[in-house]
Amino acid sequence: MKEQKILVVDDEARMRKLVRDFLIRSGYLVVEAEDGEKALDAFYADKDISLIILDVMMPGLDGYQVLEEIRKYSRVPIIMLTARSDERDELRGFDLGVDEYVTKPFSPKTLVARVGAILRRTGGTDSEEKLEAGGITMDLSAHAVYVDGKEIELSSKEFELLGYFMENKGIALSREKILNNVWNYDYYGDARTIDTHVKKLRSKLGDKGENIRTVWGVGYKFEA
Repeated sequence: MKEQKILVVDDEARMRKLVRDFLIRSGYLVVEAEDGEKALDAFYADKDISLIILDVMMPGLDGYQVLEEIRKYSRVPIIMLTARSDERDELRGFDLGVDEYVTKPFSPKTLVARVGAILRRTGGTDSEEKLEAGGITMDLSAHAVYVDGKEIELSSKEFELLGYFMENKGIALSREKILNNVWNYDYYGDARTIDTHVKKLRSKLGDKGENIRTVWGVGYKFEA
């Protein structure tokens, strides 16, 4: 199996080394960048980058500017590192297409676990497996989603979330269960994260967004 390559972007050399060492120990290849400009150069120069770990606070281009630029051309999964947990900042990131936040200080082992979970869910499959319901088709091998035959663009996390809903069609899913299965068991988030992603997913699905029903006091259920 081909080794997966991770781009680590942080202006602190010690932080890059810490993350790099744990990733390499887990079998990943690592590319480093010390600021936003070099991150973009590295990303555009290497077509094999599977995931980006991106610090928010950097001189020059900050993490959000880098995220916004990359999202013009790519849906590569992006985990953002932030020294603070501010709802407005998180919502801004989710609007721009970030897949997950990790707040400093963090456990390197937990970060690597999240990297692995995201790559497993977004790396496709060798089969031609598809999920179809209510006019929505998910081509899991091509990592593509079609609504009434028209392809729509979803972030990696939105793709995972829709897949989880469709795999559990007709089942009421609690927010805790969604966090555990889509964001991984060790994600220390809250309901805002899920609700924000569901709102954006519904919007992108258009009329088919109504298939994702709110179950008051519980969470959500996909019905077609």
